[in-house]
This record gives sequence, C-alpha cells and structure tokens, in this order.
Amino acid sequence: MKKIILFLLLICSTPAMAQQCGIKNTAFKSGEFLYYDLYFNWKFIWLKVGTASMSTIESVFEGQKAYRTSLITRGNNKLDKVFTMRDTLLSYCSKDITPLYFRKGALEGHRYYVDEIWYSYPNNECHLKQHRIEDDGTHAWKESKYNKCIYDMMSIFLRSRNLDASQFKK
Repeated sequence: MKKIILFLLLICSTPAMAQQCGIKNTAFKSGEFLYYDLYFNWKFIWLKVGTASMSTIESVFEGQKAYRTSLITRGNNKLDKVFTMRDTLLSYCSKDITPLYFRKGALEGHRYYVDEIWYSYPNNECHLKQHRIEDDGTHAWKESKYNKCIYDMMSIFLRSRNLDASQFKK
C-alpha cells in the first residue's frame, strides 16, 4: 500500500520549479476569444493595417491538462504593400500558467521562420529546448537552463493578466 501511495504522489506531483513558476489563475476561463484591429499610428494619423484574433481554451499537452492559447495576426492589403505580416503564435501552459510549449510561425517581410520552445523543470531549474527553422530551411537547436522562471510571449501575457494592478506603485 505504501508503494502505491508513493507511486501516486510521484505521478501527481509537479517538479518544484514548475510549482514556483505557476500562479493561481483568477483572470480568465477556457473559451475566451478576442478579436481586434491593428493600427499604425504616427502623430494624428491612424491607419488600420490588419487584424488579430486570440483564443484560450482548455486542452491537453503531453497528457497534462493545459490551456492552449493562440494568436493570429494578419496584415491587410495596405500593410502588405510595405511589409507583409502573418504571425501565428501557439502556447500551452499548465492550469497554473506554467509554460509547457511555445511555437511562433512568422512571415515578416519576405522572410518565414519558425521558433519553438519546450519547457521542463528538472532539478529545480527551468530547462528550455529551443528549435528554429530559418527561411532557408536550416534547423538550429539550442538547450538552456535557468534558475529563474522563463516565459514566452504568450505565457507572460496570461500571467500578467493575473496580476493585481491595484498593488502596483508608480
């Protein structure tokens, strides 16, 4: 019986660093969808240059309950004449907003590239396995470890939504 309890504790527990990186989610629920227009602003000139849509839904990542957040940005014909912008961002975070995976596919100008990050938390550290596919098709891999929590563009957005701004000082 003791072995079964120990086994269940090991399976159900998360590494200490992952627990340190997580926070209680009080700001959003699964099923959120946000649509907005993108504008270029120069002094008094406001020019609509595209749209963006973001969604957050409950999902599963590598067998773990998670939030899947995606952001899709699209420039319109006005912007395309100057600079093409087509970005797709995807992020998985645990239910306590600990980053698990991030992917950004971006067509910016005439260049297309993909960035990916896999997060893990062994030995009370944040480990990143990073992968980039360059415009010419070359692959670059890098692994890093940190003593502090690391966030990507999407997971930091989810985390920041949970901060209590009334406690901020100027």
